[in-house]
Amino acid sequence: MARPNPHRPFTPDPAQTAHFPTQSGNAVNGLGETRFRRPRMVYWAPDPDTIPHGPLQRYFYAQSAKVPEFATARAARQTILDAPLPEVTSSKVQRSPQEWTDALSRFPHEGLCEMTGVAEMRPEWVFEGFEIPQTRVIMLGVQHEYERIATAPEPTAGLEVMAQYARAALAAKTVAGWLREQGWPAEPVTGPMTGALAMIPPAIACGFGELGKHGSIINPEFGASFRLSAVLTDAPFAPTPPRDFGIDSFCSNCRICEDACPPRALSPRKNTVRGVTKWYVDFDRCLPFFNETHGCAICIAQCPWSRPGVGFNLAAKLARKRERDAAE
Repeated sequence: MARPNPHRPFTPDPAQTAHFPTQSGNAVNGLGETRFRRPRMVYWAPDPDTIPHGPLQRYFYAQSAKVPEFATARAARQTILDAPLPEVTSSKVQRSPQEWTDALSRFPHEGLCEMTGVAEMRPEWVFEGFEIPQTRVIMLGVQHEYERIATAPEPTAGLEVMAQYARAALAAKTVAGWLREQGWPAEPVTGPMTGALAMIPPAIACGFGELGKHGSIINPEFGASFRLSAVLTDAPFAPTPPRDFGIDSFCSNCRICEDACPPRALSPRKNTVRGVTKWYVDFDRCLPFFNETHGCAICIAQCPWSRPGVGFNLAAKLARKRERDAAE
């Protein structure tokens, strides 16, 4: 039986609903479309005036402005984003593909990030209207502090998300700078603003985890409680393989994030989105609560995989179940 949800019923602020466009965000995302197409920008546009939901993005900024700490956090992240990258040196360092990938281990060791991985670039990961010429995408993951993200939807959780986006930006710029100093052009990609790259698909492809019911990646060690950034380059890194932990089947039988979601934006079953059947978050239901609570994050905080020390035990149980099923 589902636990009582303290945030239901949720009624959006009329001042926000007045800004909703006639076009559904689910339509922009391709919900129900049976043919493949590249993703379209629906939110977090660098220029909100270029997208139908831009006024709602500005509403989000107005909400966060009510908490002065958000302005401080946003300014700190902007300082990182504005810092110049080093010039690309004229002499290229040569390594084997595996040596390049192995060299990334220094960054988690130094505490810059918690995860690294590499994928070969695919055109279906690029937003409409953009092109990415580089052949490799280096993915970086930074973990939330659980005690802070667990306060969602309080502003403390939103501030933690902003802090980790800043860490992710610093990680991407540091790795890009490292490559440029070794003679290889490299460009950082950071969130939450939408750029050319949709970052969840390459993160799944390079082994970070599997897509969860709540629309975020689930990793056995960090659950869904982490943020992404990336680096685009032609340096010949060896790709890291995807991994299957059995999370997909787990989510099919778990309703914790579903029950925790105030606007009921999570579905008990997968949906077809641009020709692919996958877990999908109802954008039109999610956004109003997201906007009014500085980014919500309830589903991430409540996901059982996100609790410290839980994920590996769950993964081990799922592995044992698969072994038993295969033996029958």
